[in-house]
Amino acid sequence: MGSANRFFFWSLIISANLVTSSAFIGTYGVNYGRIADNIPHPESVVTLMKAAKIMNTRIFDADHEVLKAFKGSGIEIMVGLGNEFLREISVNEDRAMNWVKENVEPFLPGTRIVGIAVGNEILGGGDQELWEVLLPAVKNVYNALDRLQLAGKVQVSSPHSAAVFATSYPPSAGAFKESVMPYMKPLLEFFSQIKSPFYINTYPFLAYISDPDHIDLNYALFKKNPGIYDQKTNLHYDNMFEAQIDASYAALEKAGYENMEVIVSETGWASYGDPNEAAATVSNARTYNYNLRKRLLKKKGTPYRPKRVVKAYVFAMFNENLKPGPTSERNFGLFKADGSISYSIGFTGLVPSSAKSFITMKGFGSIRLMFYTISAAALVLIISL
Repeated sequence: MGSANRFFFWSLIISANLVTSSAFIGTYGVNYGRIADNIPHPESVVTLMKAAKIMNTRIFDADHEVLKAFKGSGIEIMVGLGNEFLREISVNEDRAMNWVKENVEPFLPGTRIVGIAVGNEILGGGDQELWEVLLPAVKNVYNALDRLQLAGKVQVSSPHSAAVFATSYPPSAGAFKESVMPYMKPLLEFFSQIKSPFYINTYPFLAYISDPDHIDLNYALFKKNPGIYDQKTNLHYDNMFEAQIDASYAALEKAGYENMEVIVSETGWASYGDPNEAAATVSNARTYNYNLRKRLLKKKGTPYRPKRVVKAYVFAMFNENLKPGPTSERNFGLFKADGSISYSIGFTGLVPSSAKSFITMKGFGSIRLMFYTISAAALVLIISL
């Protein structure tokens, strides 16, 4: 093979690896949070996701039981390296290597682990010491993957909250906080080098409940509304979701990374909340998630980045009864704890919505009834004590 042909051959391999590392099947994913003591076992969750044709999921740790359950499912999974590990991993390359060898490498390729989220909502958060260790931790995890020849298959990222922005309205005014920039800029530079996208947790729900007097609920819910007009770009927005994404693109552009892709790592709407969270209703949650799913399935871009197809992980798979914070935090689930749907957006639950998930028998305690969907018309009952 001539030198030119060899160069072309290896270029194809490198390109293929880069494509693999940013894999996201379609445009729709769901966060699989597990801060609960009453949700279905992981095997049931895999069955539920496959029945709903959910092919992308994100977990917030690297639980081995979960990773084993996803083996052979074809579902692409992003695992999380918790904030509590960042300090140690940032100063210890061997610790990063051991974490990858324990929590990623043994499960490949059967379990399709396509990403590691290093920390969650670090920059802009309250622990500034974590701001300083985030990039070193990210680099050590990436270097471990690279040494194991997994960097082309498993992407490294770090999702952010809206707290990293100084402003996001109108979208063209999107900009990072000055206090965040000394940490954000080098992080973006590294992600640019390894071709990782910018992950943002964006919640029109939170924006609306924080300022209901000035935000049109229909604008937040993808319903018919006058929308907003951005004079700088001459673009019109009829929903807040796209406006928040384009605010991220504007901030990246100002920071010098206009070619970086934005992927939504969390978005959703609570179905129940405290008295000061009046918008947290089943009706609003259904409207938001139904319209969001319909929007994502169109595989379109945003007004400011029309050629960048929008991709998002919805929060969350289940209502999580042990989550701290306001009532809304425990009620973002598309599905209830028993596997039935919280409301209809086109998915089929593990059990009919009226079914009970627990029965009690004297002398036996609580017996969990777990249902696996085999088809729309058939359910197999498995009883686990």
